Formats: sequence, structure tokens, C-alpha cells
Amino acid sequence: MLNQNTNLISILGLAGIGKTTLVKRFIDLHQQKFEVIIWRSLKFPKSLNLLINDLLNTCQQEPKATINDKLKQLFDILTNKKCLIILDDVQNIFTPHQFAGKYQPEYQDYQTLFKMITETQHQSSVILMSQEQCPEMESLDEELYPIKSLELSGLENIDILKNTGLKDEDTWLNLMILYTGHPLFLKTITISIKKIFNGKVGEFLAENELVITQEMQSLFSQIFNKISPIEQQIILAFSKCNQPVSRKDLKITLELSSTNFINGLESLQKRYLIHKIIEDNIFFHLSPIFREYVRNFC
Repeated sequence: MLNQNTNLISILGLAGIGKTTLVKRFIDLHQQKFEVIIWRSLKFPKSLNLLINDLLNTCQQEPKATINDKLKQLFDILTNKKCLIILDDVQNIFTPHQFAGKYQPEYQDYQTLFKMITETQHQSSVILMSQEQCPEMESLDEELYPIKSLELSGLENIDILKNTGLKDEDTWLNLMILYTGHPLFLKTITISIKKIFNGKVGEFLAENELVITQEMQSLFSQIFNKISPIEQQIILAFSKCNQPVSRKDLKITLELSSTNFINGLESLQKRYLIHKIIEDNIFFHLSPIFREYVRNFC
């Protein structure tokens, strides 16, 4: 963003993976390089019109009457000042029970804003934080459109478990691997290990079971209930497989058209629920923690 004049960046990944922590750290390190920094959550999204009113008021500008005039005001600010605007929880402007990245009708004009950010010359940057990929973040020509996506996966360093009260440090890496290095999952299972096993990770691992805590259940329930029925069918088929599975083998188990199957697989990738593995063949892999949830609770 600072060295390549990138106007639009997405920080993407599952809830609890560390998107907010990463962006806050970036701001701590670089806030002096921006004249204006505005952070807004779309957890309970407002219309684009109200959002721009909010941004203009924060910049001490009186919003004009029409949305087009307000957009011009906003981009005048983005051009004349080096601004950083962060929009968090962007996934909430997309339509539940459909494939990833489909805007709800009342938030469709956000697409106009995101396109303008990449197509209009200015000196500012916008960060979108989301649990699913925005259509605008997919570009076949990165030189033409100044956009970048950072997809977060699990951590690999056991230092995250230091000062948590856990014991048996030689077993911590096994715990990290079991919970895919996901910070939220590690936090909630650490609390359980401290309460039930007095912090003894070795004793917990000796249970030889992937425990799904109530907090994980709540998160996965929200995710499963939001995705489309086609994606739910694919996930249920995935949950019966302990190993990565090829597209061909997975499709045999489903009564879906090629169109629905391919679109469903792509949508699940955009939600970071399945991952592609390229070896001699192409395989798809469902998160083992999510698989365990689906097997036991769906």
C-alpha cells in the first residue's frame, strides 16, 4: 500500500483469524503517513448514502444533496489528502443463503464506490476486511487496477501460546496443528484446557479428540446457516471424507449440475471454508475443525 500506490486492499479470512489485529498493528506503525484515518464497521451496515455522510462529516465537510455530489466531495478529499479508510465486516453487505459476494439490493451501490476507488486517480487507500471475497477484488490485470488481496491463514509459531498459563510446552506445536493455528480457536480451547485440565496440554491431547468448544459451535453455526443450500450440500459431502478429495470424486456423491457444483466450490473457496491442493492432481480440502462441527451438529 505504501510502496506500490495500491488504492484498494482486502484483508480476507475466517472470523477470528486476526484481520482486525493485523490492521490495527499496521496503523500503529504507519499512522503518521496518513493525514486522515477513518475506521468504520459494517457489522450493522448502513446505506452507502449514510456512510458517505458519515465520512464527510468526519472530514468536517457538509454533505451535498445528491449521492453523485457526495461522491465527488469524497473523492476530492481522497485526492487532496492522503487518507486511509478501513471498512470492517464487509461480508454483511452480501446476501445470505446465496453464493459468496452477491450484494444485497440495498447495498448494491457499494460496488460503485469500490470500483471508483480503483478507477479514479487519488492518493488515498481503502482497506476492506471481510470473511468472504468481494467481486471487485478479482482482477486479471494487476497493473491496470491497483488492488491487492491478503488472505490470512493460521499461525505456525507457538509464541502465541506463551503467557497463557498452558503447560507441557513440548506439546504446544501439536495443539497448534490440531486447531490449524487459528487464533480464536486456540484462545477458546486454551481456556477449556486451563479450566478442565489445569493447563496440561498433554492430558488434553491424550483425549485424542478434536473438541469443538461452544464458541466454535456458535461461529460455525452462523457460517453454515448463512451459506447457500448448494454449498451446504457440498459441505455435507465433504464432511464424509477424512482426506482431501478430487472434484470428480466429490461430484459423484452429489446430485448437482456442473454449473451449480462448480459455482458452489468457487463460493466455498471465497469463504475460506475449503482450500485447493495441487499435487499430481487437484484436490479440495475442508477445514478439519469445520468438518468435525458438521459431522456432529448438522
